[in-house]
Amino acid sequence: MHFLWSLFSRKPALRQFALLDAQGRCQAFKECSLPPVGEGWVEIDEIRLSWMHHPLPARARISQRPAQSPSHQPLAA
Repeated sequence: MHFLWSLFSRKPALRQFALLDAQGRCQAFKECSLPPVGEGWVEIDEIRLSWMHHPLPARARISQRPAQSPSHQPLAA
């Protein structure tokens, strides 16, 4: 029964993040629903392995998202 409910339940959207070192070079990638804990993680629009150990292109960064949770948005009238 749990399997059937899981088919219809809403899953959090996965977001992509890159870990940058002090020089701005990409050291790691992570795909998760919440931002990773720690310094140096930035949200990106996609993961490209060619960015590894290179500076992250400015176009790859996503601007900061609002801190408001999607489950707490006001309902439309």
